[in-house]
This record gives sequence, structure tokens and C-alpha cells, in this order.
Amino acid sequence: MAPQDPARGRLLFEYAAAAGHTQANILVTNLLANGVAGRRDWPLAMERLAVEGRKLPDRQRALELVLGMNLNAVGDPKSVPKPQDLSEQPYARMFEQIFTESECDYLMSVAEDRFEPSMVYNRSGELVRDTIRTSDGAAFHWLIEDPAVHAINRRVAVASGTAYDQGEPLQALRYSPGQEYRPHFDFVDGATNQRLWTALMYLNDEYEGGQTAFVRTSLKVRGKPGDMLLFRNALNDGALDEFGEHAGMPVTAGTKYLSTRWIRERRWIP
Repeated sequence: MAPQDPARGRLLFEYAAAAGHTQANILVTNLLANGVAGRRDWPLAMERLAVEGRKLPDRQRALELVLGMNLNAVGDPKSVPKPQDLSEQPYARMFEQIFTESECDYLMSVAEDRFEPSMVYNRSGELVRDTIRTSDGAAFHWLIEDPAVHAINRRVAVASGTAYDQGEPLQALRYSPGQEYRPHFDFVDGATNQRLWTALMYLNDEYEGGQTAFVRTSLKVRGKPGDMLLFRNALNDGALDEFGEHAGMPVTAGTKYLSTRWIRERRWIP
């Protein structure tokens, strides 16, 4: 397997964009917005997004969403709501209505065509359905993290007191009736760049069941659309926080949509 070279890959996309390749132009705009594997230029990304929006409805929708956000000149939110303390063990906070209905709808709609069953490799090396997590997932990896998704990620960073570049790509999750995420830790054993925090964003309310349950305590959470639950995975000394064990309880009716972002202890993006 060839070693990854994100900076070289970005340069090749820039060459293709300069040659007039439409999709490459879109990807370059996304990379200028998020600064992955190269320079970040939010104003230029917004200029390019406006041009793309004149021809492409999806880009126009992203532009309109960003223009409706209360952002500063570099795309950070000017303010975020104060959190409500839920628990000290686990250390959990709720940011109520940190996202708008339009932003929740946007994340659900752009994820819909990307959902795939959660899969793992078994002992025979075969790719099989995950028995711990039976939901469907969609990753907004850095190439397709458009400026609207990026601005949402920056809001998560500000609310959590971390930097954007500490976060893994945003994940969207879809739970149909009977689907669940059985008890687990987001902490990664042996990681040299640990997952310190988990941010869970609740996107809809048309379902029953599906609470986020912290199984070593009595804490169960069901956020409203636009709410974000932030909880700790590691203690101050870097050890596992055992109270962070949690589960997505089975959905009994309707469809539950979430987004999640795992936040590392230091820079994670290329």
C-alpha cells in the first residue's frame, strides 16, 4: 500500500480545478474552507461557493445556510449557548438549540444518499454487519465537508473549548426500529492521540425509544432537535473514564437521526 500524501493529493485536485474540472473545483472550495492538507482561506472559499451556487442548487443551499449563521470573518460562531450541566460522572453537558432546524434538516438530507450499514471485519477477514452498532452511518470526510458542514463543525469546536483540527470527520447516524448501539466506550485503547470528548447532535424528534444511556449510572438523555450532548471519554490523566460507557437504546418506532463528532487531544486533520 502506498503511503498517504494528503498535501500532494490536494495539489492534484487544485491542478484539476485549474484545468476546469467541475467536481475538482468543488472539492478545492471545500478544502479552502476547512484548511485540510494545506492553507485555509474562508473568505475565498465563500466567494467560490457563491459562484458555484449560481449553477448548482446544492451549493446554493449550502451558501444560504452559511449566510444565515452568525459567523465572524473566519467562519467561527460569534456566540454559542451556555451548557446545561447534566452530570459529573459521567461529565456530561447539554447545549440546547445550538443548531437550527434548517441546519438539522441539511445534515439529514445531505447524509441520506451516503448511509451505509455499519460493518466490521470478522475473524475470517470477512466484512459483516456490526453486531454492536446496527445503525446506518454516513461520514462527511474532509473532501465532502462543504462550507456549511465545516461551519457546523467549528461551532462544535467552540462549544467544546477545542480547536476544529482536533475533530474527526462528522458522522451522521440513522436508527430505524430495532436498531441500536450496544454499550461501548468511545475511548480508544492504546491511542497516542486519544478521543477526549464525544459530541452528539440530535437532528430530529420523530421516533420513540432511542435514548442515549450511560449504563454505569441512571443518566439517560433524549435531546431535542438542535441540541448537542457533550461528554468526556478520558480523565485528566488520559486514562479511561469508565463512567463514559454508553449505549444508543433501541428505536421502537420512527427513525432517529444523529450526528456525532469525536474530538481528539490534539490535531487530527492532515
